[in-house]
Amino acid sequence: MSAVSKEAKRVTTHILQKMKSNHEKISMLTAYDFSMARIIDNAGIDVILVGDSASNVMAGHETTLPITLDQMIYHASSVIRGVKKALVVVDLPFGTYQGNSKNALDSAIRIMKESGAHGVKLEGGIKIKESVERILTAGVPVMGHLGLTPQSIYKFGTYSVRARKEEEAEQLLRDAKLLEEIGCFAIVLEKIPADFAAEVSKSIGIPTIGIGAGNGCDGQVLVSHDLFGITQDFAPRFLRRYMNLFEDMQTAVKAYIKDVKSMDFPNDSEQY
Repeated sequence: MSAVSKEAKRVTTHILQKMKSNHEKISMLTAYDFSMARIIDNAGIDVILVGDSASNVMAGHETTLPITLDQMIYHASSVIRGVKKALVVVDLPFGTYQGNSKNALDSAIRIMKESGAHGVKLEGGIKIKESVERILTAGVPVMGHLGLTPQSIYKFGTYSVRARKEEEAEQLLRDAKLLEEIGCFAIVLEKIPADFAAEVSKSIGIPTIGIGAGNGCDGQVLVSHDLFGITQDFAPRFLRRYMNLFEDMQTAVKAYIKDVKSMDFPNDSEQY
């Protein structure tokens, strides 16, 4: 039987832990607005991530760096209004937690109070330890994020697979154990070798959510716009498109234009 029963009103961090213990995979997708969140939640998703990827797919920026805390709160508030079951986690955007634990706490509290979200996600390990600890002291659930960390793209200079080298892999494993030790409830592992991701998942007691990290993780996450085929210029190996809405929606718009131009729309039954 699923760890999430029909009677459960809300997925919680406790349920995610139980799912890992029961070897039940965790499903996670992004959402940035009310309508998308309602569709995904009604389908039965376990976790919804209000990702800073909104900077890319909603605002058209090249990276996740430009999105602001106010914008993340706006997106998170919209998502929360469309959700009845899923656990909603919100990315702390770039510049709101690195190097300043007080700023990190203030940012997390704003997200929780103003959006109604259920937790926050931060990128990094030992270097953000103080920020994570300070947020946790306020009772805010924290999800970690290791491996490829998009907010550090200018540091790495590439979106290539991380933790291939032994030294980097050892540091990632230390970071994962640290995040578990200080109280994170889960960790996203992005774009690292599948065998290593499975090793990390077995080495810690909290759930791991993979993206480009193989099926040895305790769950998987994708950007919903990628899954639905709304985005077209992003096609990494780990992405499986379940629809091609870009073409379908474009076809529908062209049909609408044709009907308007020919005066077929609106017809007699579509007017008052």
